[in-house]
Amino acid sequence: MTRRLFLGETKAYFLGINGFCKTDILQQIFSDLQNPMYMANAHIEDIAQYMNSKIGYAQASLTDSWEDIIRNVLSGPSALFIDGFAQAILIDVRTYPARGISEPDLERVTKGSRDGFVETLLFNTNLIRRRVRSPHLCFAMHSVGTASKTDVAIAYLEGTVNEELLSKVSHTLDSIQATSLTMGAKSLEELLLHKRWWNPLPSIRMTERPDVACSYLLEGHILVLVDNSPQVLVLPCTIFQFTQSPEDYYKSPSVGTYFRLVRFFCIPVSLLLMPLFLLATAYYPEFSQKWGLLSDDSLTPQRLFFYVLGVEFLLDLFKYSSSLSSGKFSGSLSIVGGLLIGDIAVSLNWASVEVLFYAAITLLTSLSITNTEFSDALRLYRILLTIAVGCFGLPGFISGFVLIMLSAVTTPTFGGFSYFWPLIPFNAKALGRLLFRCPTPKAQPSEIWDRGKTHD
Repeated sequence: MTRRLFLGETKAYFLGINGFCKTDILQQIFSDLQNPMYMANAHIEDIAQYMNSKIGYAQASLTDSWEDIIRNVLSGPSALFIDGFAQAILIDVRTYPARGISEPDLERVTKGSRDGFVETLLFNTNLIRRRVRSPHLCFAMHSVGTASKTDVAIAYLEGTVNEELLSKVSHTLDSIQATSLTMGAKSLEELLLHKRWWNPLPSIRMTERPDVACSYLLEGHILVLVDNSPQVLVLPCTIFQFTQSPEDYYKSPSVGTYFRLVRFFCIPVSLLLMPLFLLATAYYPEFSQKWGLLSDDSLTPQRLFFYVLGVEFLLDLFKYSSSLSSGKFSGSLSIVGGLLIGDIAVSLNWASVEVLFYAAITLLTSLSITNTEFSDALRLYRILLTIAVGCFGLPGFISGFVLIMLSAVTTPTFGGFSYFWPLIPFNAKALGRLLFRCPTPKAQPSEIWDRGKTHD
């Protein structure tokens, strides 16, 4: 939107983006500026004094940089050029189309707040500020992407944050060479930390819940917020962050501890149950008969291997299709489809009841892990281990398990902090807080934990 104006007898020019500007506020501002009773002087002598005394709006500033003017106008603020001055007045009357602040689907809780981050950066910073009303809470703005100029904010508590890590995050954001952040926070995550293909475990914790983000903020972590993305990055990261859930703190300490331990137990079950079942039934039939793991003794190791792999991919197909389908059909699609195909597969000797049973337990344990990225990484590990067992038996299981452990141990983290803290380096008190849900008076440490930086 453009408009030629006369402020008294001084020429002016307005520039803004249609749809980004609150036109009712702009109309009031320009109505005042062009009012003869409002304009005491016909000519403008000092642009700074004019802005401070005549533009009755809170968010107005001066700039003499064309780069700042273009970036701001394309981001939403409007620019007012006044003839005879080498500066422009930026008036931030932007407004963005935004969805409602609702609870995120992947991080639901039975109790607690029902708000979640949205795609508007300003809304997300307000959700954090609403919970942490500290004068030490700071937001540092950066721009990432040579074409997109995406706004990225770093949130931290001054005096609590690790200054070395904060400096590294700021320097990395300023030095990123990318055209745009196409996928928002996910694209920024991959630009912040470069991983190898053999490290499927997530290296940066992301959340869409303001209460979870603020709890990390108060513990000395750094939050990275990306405009157009509802996900907030948490730095630094450890593997134990993916085993926690806000649900634990909306229940009593004993109940929260029980479900937390159940979740910890689900991790090795999700990873090892199917490979161990294949190993016992295919290569140690006497052990399988003793414990009643398999009712049909005529199944060969090759057929069992085919059954296990087929059911693994079938369950992944059901999970993927139900997650992408409409909410009206996803539940019936997964349940009815699973029952029909499972029954038909057993009737046609394409699967066995035992394989379906253990696969269903594996699927339930995977769904109990709150973080989907961590659960998907465990699925890849499980498929690798299953193939190793089917091809080489016990030596394959041992070598596959060793490779998985090496992959987990070598997972990089931003800033060089230990991925397995507080286990490595060992911190008994912090580990106890992770395993057991403490009462609220003891939930947060009296001082920020030493995260155990292992390398630069």
